[in-house]
Amino acid sequence: MKLRLIALLFPLCVFLGCHTVDDDRIPYSPVMIRFSTQSMWETYGVKGALDYQRFIINDNIPSNFPYTALSYTGFGGVLLCGDIHGNPVAYDLSCPVERSRTVRIIIDETASNAYCSKCGSVYDVFSNFGVPLSGEASRLGYGLRRYDVTSGTQGDFKVITN
Repeated sequence: MKLRLIALLFPLCVFLGCHTVDDDRIPYSPVMIRFSTQSMWETYGVKGALDYQRFIINDNIPSNFPYTALSYTGFGGVLLCGDIHGNPVAYDLSCPVERSRTVRIIIDETASNAYCSKCGSVYDVFSNFGVPLSGEASRLGYGLRRYDVTSGTQGDFKVITN
């Protein structure tokens, strides 16, 4: 019985293990968003689960964020989210199907995911690391480009290129 179960599950595991998500479709662009104080994080960062903030230096988003000469916000901007556990995660805002700086994903607060208004692709940004859920991105296996969020010893946070 055990051997028969293994024989049935092995092809399924091989099939599922081969499915990968391509999260390198967006061209490399530097990212450096620094929150130098806890107060700055509380003002511009994410406060917990399902919270989000967009950073687009060329459009001055968020307004009044203290960007510096060393600040960079990726290819199409940065989406900073609080995942379902409240941990910060970050993605490039550009849709990997469209590969354009100006075609950016949008958060759908009612569905707790993100979507591209041009191609219709839907992405899981709060619990599954930017993987495509539906649309052209799902069909092609294109996920969102992720960036690292690190915390320093003095309570500061950085979103950086990984």
